[in-house]
Amino acid sequence: MDRNRGPLASGSPGPRTPPARRADRGSSVKASPADQIRLLEVQADDARLDALANRRRTLPALAEISRLTREITDLDSRIGSAQTDVSDLTRSQTKASNETGVVRARLDRNNVRLSAGTGSAKDLQATSSENVSLHRRIAVLEEAELEVMEQVEVAESTLAELRTTRDGSAVALADAEQQRDAAFADLDDDLGRVRPHREQAAAQLPEQLATRYERIRASAGGVGAAQLADGRCTGCRLQLNVSELATIRNADPDEVLECDECGRILVRA
Repeated sequence: MDRNRGPLASGSPGPRTPPARRADRGSSVKASPADQIRLLEVQADDARLDALANRRRTLPALAEISRLTREITDLDSRIGSAQTDVSDLTRSQTKASNETGVVRARLDRNNVRLSAGTGSAKDLQATSSENVSLHRRIAVLEEAELEVMEQVEVAESTLAELRTTRDGSAVALADAEQQRDAAFADLDDDLGRVRPHREQAAAQLPEQLATRYERIRASAGGVGAAQLADGRCTGCRLQLNVSELATIRNADPDEVLECDECGRILVRA
């Protein structure tokens, strides 16, 4: 065949001289035309199986599951931090409240003493002066307590929002997993139809033909056999010239031919 051709069409293998074909040159393989046609059936089934495997790997639900799983993991981490913030702030609020209570109790006791007038005038004056300080201290503590209460409210609101978002992501994840499982079930049904047909057809191929096919298929992008249709190899999609077609027509029907360009088994149908 003519080697002075342009770049291969899309879908054809990169190398011009596939190793599998070169290694087999000189080792002629014979197979009846019926077996060669059956080889195309095997190739068609292999193409379907490859397509099903690719669909299984590239299901949109899988990408969504991966994204949602990462999102939930991040949310769980943020929820943990938010819970810690709420806990810390709540303890700070409790501490501030307790401290305010202690000062108020002191103030109440002083007020009782002042009301009763017990003690010397000097003691009562000191108690009255202390109350002024206690009032100022209570004002400071109450302001600090109010500030912490506001922080607690913000932290609790943040935590609630994160939990709501997390719940929504969990629902979305469950839905994506259901979509994945349903798609897997459909793909498994398709595999259950294609694989037995492929195995039955492959079992009827001559051993040499099957071995040659598998070797070429492994090195030629999953396509080991192609049909000669309208003077064109459907593997590399290149048109054969008149001389090449004449050589093929003159070949023995049982001779297993290969495309000189892509190295795939070329089946005359």
